[in-house]
Amino acid sequence: MSVVKINVLTVGEDRREELERRFAGRAGLVESAEGFERFELLRPTEGTDKYFVVTHWRSEEDFQRWTESRQFREGHAKAAADGGQGHGHGHGHGGPAATGAELWAFEVIQRADAT
Repeated sequence: MSVVKINVLTVGEDRREELERRFAGRAGLVESAEGFERFELLRPTEGTDKYFVVTHWRSEEDFQRWTESRQFREGHAKAAADGGQGHGHGHGHGGPAATGAELWAFEVIQRADAT
């Protein structure tokens, strides 16, 4: 089954719109990667300032290949160049959108889909 990678980004209320705009600009970068299955950007609705950037991969090896790819480097460089400072999706116009980041990793051991 799939491998799930979750980037947990701490984003203040005043930076949410900017973070979402930056992710909207990345559309298409990961979708063609070998082994990529799904991407989701989850906005918090209450009680937290954490956004979840969720990707599903066929295998750990596929995810690692993506992080070492030219497309990954270019996508993160583009996010950095948006504002000429920093690097990654958390940086760009007006400095970082996220004040913290963690990478969580999981294996899917059970799954149910709508029937």
